[in-house]
Amino acid sequence: MSGTSNKAAGLANEAIGKAKQGVGSAVGSDKLKAKGAAQEVKGDAQKAVGDAKIATKDAVNKTAKVVNKNL
Repeated sequence: MSGTSNKAAGLANEAIGKAKQGVGSAVGSDKLKAKGAAQEVKGDAQKAVGDAKIATKDAVNKTAKVVNKNL
C-alpha cells in the first residue's frame, strides 16, 4: 500500500471506529464501544505508517535530486 492509501484507510478506520463507539454508547454495548476503540487505534496506526512512507519517499527523492545535481 502506498503512503496515501495507508492514510486514507487509516482515516476510514478511524471514522468507523468512532461511529461504532457512538452506537455502542447509544445502545449501551460495551463490546461495540471496545471494538470501535480498537478500530480507531488501528486507523491511527495506519495513518502513522502512511505519514512515515510519505516522509521516507520525500527524503529519498530529495537526496536523489542532490546527488544528481552534483553529478
